[in-house]
Order: sequence, then structure tokens, then C-alpha cells
Amino acid sequence: MKRSTAIISGVVGLALVAGVGTTAYYTHAQENSINHAKYAKDKDATDYRNGVKTGKTYNLDFSKLKYKTKTLTINNKKVKVREYTNVVYTAKPVDTKYESMNIYIPEAYFQNKKINGYTKDTAPIFMPNTVGGYMSATAATIDHGNTPSPNAGQKKSQAPAGNGANLNQNGGASSGNAMQEALSKGFVVVSAGARGRDSKVNGKYSGAAPATVVDLKAAVRYLKLNDKKMAGDANKIIADGTSAGGAMSALLASTGNNKDYYPYLKAIGAADTSDNIFATYSFAPITNLDNADSAYEWEFNGVNTVTSSGMPGASTSSSTTELTDKQKKMSTQLKSSFVTYINNLGLKDDNGKKLTLKKDGTGSFSDFVKQEVIDSANAAIKSGTSVTTEKYPWLTIKDGKATDVDMTKYFASIGRMKTPTAFDSVDLSAAENQIMGTSTTRAKHFTSFGMKNNTKSGATMADSSIIKMMNPMNYIGKSGTTMAKHYYIRYGGKDANTSVAIPTILAQKLKNAGVDVDYKVKWDTGHSGDYDMDDMFKWAEKITK
Repeated sequence: MKRSTAIISGVVGLALVAGVGTTAYYTHAQENSINHAKYAKDKDATDYRNGVKTGKTYNLDFSKLKYKTKTLTINNKKVKVREYTNVVYTAKPVDTKYESMNIYIPEAYFQNKKINGYTKDTAPIFMPNTVGGYMSATAATIDHGNTPSPNAGQKKSQAPAGNGANLNQNGGASSGNAMQEALSKGFVVVSAGARGRDSKVNGKYSGAAPATVVDLKAAVRYLKLNDKKMAGDANKIIADGTSAGGAMSALLASTGNNKDYYPYLKAIGAADTSDNIFATYSFAPITNLDNADSAYEWEFNGVNTVTSSGMPGASTSSSTTELTDKQKKMSTQLKSSFVTYINNLGLKDDNGKKLTLKKDGTGSFSDFVKQEVIDSANAAIKSGTSVTTEKYPWLTIKDGKATDVDMTKYFASIGRMKTPTAFDSVDLSAAENQIMGTSTTRAKHFTSFGMKNNTKSGATMADSSIIKMMNPMNYIGKSGTTMAKHYYIRYGGKDANTSVAIPTILAQKLKNAGVDVDYKVKWDTGHSGDYDMDDMFKWAEKITK
């Protein structure tokens, strides 16, 4: 039990006040002693706000919020909830359009009733983001998802998850259905918006790195600050995200309370408490950006046709192009770099054997990825899915079980959708270049290879500290960080948005650090998230009860 304090329901609107302090509550002060001032005393706070100055200060007291009551029909059952919308979660926001969240609490908790075994004090908090393409994201609403999908009538575990499934227009998670499912299971639901590469204030880019994860951390701090004032256990926050949002949920989970982010949190008036979370869902994470180019070429080197269909979920027609001789050379160079990266990473399998690669890209790491694909095929076969060598000629099946995968043919069957360099684009055109920019510089390089092969005049490198803060690999198992206890990571078996190596490395690095990880390659699935919600919430219930 986290507390016995009665829930306070406010009837006063969110107040704008001057000079409101945010240090009155230290609900989780025992987790981490925080003194922001010493980390930012020698630098103007506006530097940590991407050069943007604003004058308003917001009260972070949940008990002063108004709410609306609404009744939802979820799985043919009526669920009454209290809805708190447009809640600004940080005292000195740069842009309230994004730095706000929507909170949904089952009405039953205000009657001291239980839902699914949870009480108002023990209910986990489900916190999905809608970030996609490293774009800015507004908070999701619970109404989204009420409209029947093309898969309506199917069991959630049977609904296919192909390219673009469950995605919003930016390629992030369309979280309405998952939010409703969470409410029906007794979870408190909080969807927080966040700044991104496209957000602007006063003519300046206001959402460059690390703004997105800083905003999500500030949202977590709001919940912890108000832990005694609202239903839901702020010690049981479960983040959720897809694509770039999956990268953010993984980063949020892996960097809890790390001082690298303190100056940025202080600058936006984040609550002076902890920001570590309990668990995370990370679907198709576009992460480990400084090694994503080489990982992509390890997978797709030799696949010289590029098939592009625009942003995930978009209805644009696909087109094909061929790699140039220069791009083919770059692909081979990057593949070699990935071999070096893996061999220096010190990654181990579940039995403690070091995972490495030979010069040609084969080796124990490649075999490890292969086994993930084999396991994915066998899980599909066990579920009743028709898996045949006629449909998947790169797969070997014996006695009704998948036993081997021709990895070269498998990767070719997925198909390349990006040219070298896939993420640190040589002409600075990639979304990832833009998120690494500044308030006045639209895009920057973040790898030495991208900078060396740059074709854009006036190009510069992002600051090394910014690059570091965008990669969870830099914080896993390191002192000064409070990591989440549980990770649920999924990657689609036919997703070409990044290499399957990236989520595999992330999951195994976490396992090597002693963290609980549920990682699977989802059979015949493209770039998507929040699929198989039966499995998602069974996992959540297992770790929270």
C-alpha cells in the first residue's frame, strides 16, 4: 500500500501564479537526493530551454484541477471515468500545447472500490506517449479508438499487425485502444505530450534533443509530486511508446534520476522529485541512433533496391530506387563498423557467452538474432498461424517446427527502405538529424561517418552530451541511474525502419545488467505497436500484483 490518504477531488481550475515553488512535496525523496541548482548555476537557464524564454509559471497541485465525468463502453462494459485534460505538468513550460497531459481515473476508485484486484492506492499508472518520427506530440485522448477498426470483431490476440497498424500520422502509437483497455483493467491512465523536432516558439526550434525525454521526465515528476493527492501508484508507472516513441519510453526507463538531465528539468520548472519509472513497453524502438546506421547496413548490405512508402501509416504510393556505387561502398564500410561495434560492446547471451561477429558479418551475434527469428516462427506456428516454406523460402521447417533461417535471404525478403546513411543522413535530411539540431540550427550530424561523408554546406556535429542523452545504451547498468525494473520490447519480423539488431542489442544489454526483459520478434509484423493487448496487459498484471 502506498498510502491511506483520501483522494482529493478539486473543483478549481488550473491556476496561473507567479513564483510557485515546486519543492513542497518529496514523495520519493528517499529514492534520490536532488539539488538541481548546483548543476545549472553557471549557465543561463534559457540555454536549457533551447533558447526560448517565457514568463508564466504554473501551479503543479493536482488537487486544484477540474474534471469531467464520462462513461465509456469498453469490451461491451460500461466504465465510468473522471477526465482531467490539458494538465500542464511543469511549472515553467516552453510550450503548453505539448507540455501538458490528460489524466483518466476510474470512478470506482473514488468510491473506494476495487477493479481487477487494484485499489486507488495500488493501481498502476499506464503512461503512453504518441511520439512518432521524433515529431512533437500532443496528449492522447481516451475517445480516440472508440471508432471500430478494420479488425473489429476479431479477438485482440488475432488482429494482424502489419505496416502502419496502430500508428498515428507521425508514425507513433495511436494509443486510444490501449488506454481504454488499461482503464478496463483498473489502471489509471496518463497520456503526456512532449516537444519534438518540429515544435517552434518565437521563431526558434523548441523541441530539439533532449527536450522530448525531458518533457516525459517532467510528466513523471508531476505524478510523483502528487502521489498522495491522486489515485494510482506513482511507484508503478508503466511507459508505452512506438517507433521514436518506443525509443523515448526505453530512454525514460533507462535514465531515471540521472544528473545529465537535471539542468534541462530545472529550466522548465519540473517538480523537484524523482523521475524513474517502474516498467516500459517499447515497440519498434528507433534508438541507439549513433550506431543505427551501421546496424542497418549489417542487415541490408547487398540489398541494393530501396522501397519507400513514406511515413508509417501514410497512404502514399511506394516507389523504388537503386543504390548508387557510392552508397554501396558506404554500406560496406558501415557494415564493417558494426562488426567493430559489436565486438567491442561486450554483449553476452543468456549463458554468459560473448556475442561477436566475424568480418563477413556472421558469428555468434548473428546466430543469436537468427534464434530470435526461429523462436518467432515457432510461436506463430504454435498459435495456429500457417507458416510454410512456400511462403517463407528462407525458413527451414522440420516435423512442424522452424529449425533454421537463411539470414541473407530473410533480410532480403524484408527489403531495404532507407539509403546509406539511414539515420545520420549525409545531407542532414533525416528526422534524426533534426532532433539533434538546436534552436537556430535545423539539423546536425551525430556520427563521425555522417560528418565525414557530409554533402550539406555548413554542416556541424551535435554536442557529444546531447548525443549521449539520446541513447539508453549509455546509461544501462551505470551508477547514478535508477533503471526501470521491467521492460517489454517488441520488434516486427518484417520491419525495415531500423535493423532488428537494435532492439536485440537493447534487450540483451538490459538482461546483462540484470533487468527483467520480455523481448520478442513478432512474426510477420511490420512497423507497429500496441498490438496483442491481451499479452501486454497480462504482463502488466503479472509485474504489478
